Amino acid sequence: MPRGDGTGPQSGGGGGRGRMGGSFKAGSGGQCVCPGCGHTVPHTAGQPCNRVACPKCGTMMTRG
Repeated sequence: MPRGDGTGPQSGGGGGRGRMGGSFKAGSGGQCVCPGCGHTVPHTAGQPCNRVACPKCGTMMTRG
């Protein structure tokens, strides 16, 4: 517990990590992968993979 004299625990010690120990976001690189047929396409920045339909089978893709 902070004591006001600087001897308490450090605040904001998350180390740039998001929930469950991962990073806050996946970033702009990487691939979108179809869980149905395995087809991959390059990830587009600002477009979540789970909103992209696979061009081969139409299944919504995941980040790979």
